[in-house]
Amino acid sequence: MSFFSELKRRKVLQGGAAYAIVAWVLLQVAEVTFEPLHIPDWALTMLVVLVIMGLPIAMVLAWFLDLSLRGFKIDTGPRLQSAEAVAATDAEPPRSGPSIAVLSFDDMSPEKDQEYLCDGIAEEILNRLAQIRNLRVASRTSSFRFKGQPADVSGIASQLNVTTVLEGSVRKAGDHLRITAQLINVEDGYHLWSRSYDRTLEHIFEIQDEIATQVADALEVTLQTGSAEEYCTTEDVQAYDYYLQGMHYFHRWGLRNVGFSIEMFIKAVEIDPAYARAWAALADSYAMTCMYWSASEENLSGANLASLQALELSPGLAESHVSRGLYHFVRRANREAIAEFETAQRLNPELFEAYYFYARVRFQRGELNEAAELFEKAERIRPDDFQVPIFLRQIYRSQRREKDAKAAALRGLTRAKQQLELYPDDTRALNLGCAGLVDLGEKGQAMQWAKRSLAIDGDNPDTLYNVACSYALMGEADHALDCLERASLRGMSIAEWAENDSDLASLHDDPRFHALMESFKDHESTKK
Repeated sequence: MSFFSELKRRKVLQGGAAYAIVAWVLLQVAEVTFEPLHIPDWALTMLVVLVIMGLPIAMVLAWFLDLSLRGFKIDTGPRLQSAEAVAATDAEPPRSGPSIAVLSFDDMSPEKDQEYLCDGIAEEILNRLAQIRNLRVASRTSSFRFKGQPADVSGIASQLNVTTVLEGSVRKAGDHLRITAQLINVEDGYHLWSRSYDRTLEHIFEIQDEIATQVADALEVTLQTGSAEEYCTTEDVQAYDYYLQGMHYFHRWGLRNVGFSIEMFIKAVEIDPAYARAWAALADSYAMTCMYWSASEENLSGANLASLQALELSPGLAESHVSRGLYHFVRRANREAIAEFETAQRLNPELFEAYYFYARVRFQRGELNEAAELFEKAERIRPDDFQVPIFLRQIYRSQRREKDAKAAALRGLTRAKQQLELYPDDTRALNLGCAGLVDLGEKGQAMQWAKRSLAIDGDNPDTLYNVACSYALMGEADHALDCLERASLRGMSIAEWAENDSDLASLHDDPRFHALMESFKDHESTKK
């Protein structure tokens, strides 16, 4: 069916029909005119042979050209864009087969307080569709960055390089839900499918399944079906609601947001202790807190217990192994972390986190070739992530691959800007994008981003460390060292990373830097 759909998309059948019509008219004219004009009989026979031979040629041409009775145009795919626009395009290079972007659903509730539910419903449908092998689905970050903007379906599809767009809305009043969804064919702007659902909240799982199934049918692809147990999810609506709220906060950046996500995930697993995905998400939240803000015994213990529970409930779930790997990573047990990340990759070769965090382990160990390969795989899986190209730009620069480093810096900066359009207070995007600005020679704007990040979250150790890296790249040694010193006072153990961080290379010979590293190590030894 996918090949037949591609024949229709490229108008091969229409082109063949157009050729047949023109050929039939030509033969009719020849039959009427050749004899009065005294053209030899063999000429008509030759014309028939040429017409027959021309049919397969016309079909081949129709594959590459938009061929019809109105003429033809070359099928060049997406329009040429500027360098920054190319970097901003999050979709994979054009390829055959159906493709879709699932936009965040609009919140039509009276109180406008159901953003997390709108995002969660859309993301669940997106995840279900992403399991279809012959359907290309734009990632969450790519699609959701258009949230709150006027719906320009054609423009969105062009940027994401997809042929269809699914949009919808949610209205929740008490336990009553009204969900509408429509699948739009970008080529002609017509709806391929649309439907409204008026049901209670307890039917939310059925609604999501029905939408995913109907969309798959409209696109002539097969949706994988399975039970809640197989998807490691829950059948309890309240637990699911808390999980969605947790993911809403987790997708945002900052200690406070991740703290809220921990609260929500704890409520989810209290209601449904068998909710494996919620346990894995809880473990991730604790581990991320350890990695970027506070590696306290409480947070380490939370990451440990939650990841163990996720593994016990669902050892075949790749996310469970990533969660366990993250726990080992933050406690510096690299061998165990590597084993878990490799297991996750075997279970799900398309899981971004399995490659991204494995690359972080290799990067921290100074194994740059291995780290680059893993980061490159991660970027192919999620071509809208802003963190990966910023790390790659650093590795490429260390490998003296300046052209690749510049290109990676541009990709990372462009995607960081897109993230900031969605979440203006995301200091992670500001911090890493700042490093991209420096690499691209935009020192003035880099300074603005650094100050903006410090103004938003200047007590955050992660912010302080990354701003220090940007200051060091700009030659602002005193500012960089001030930030590093403040980061250490707020409990961040960074000596191992900082001593191998090429962004801090300009500080490595500074006596104040060496003194700071010694103080970091002394602080760590007293903790042990």
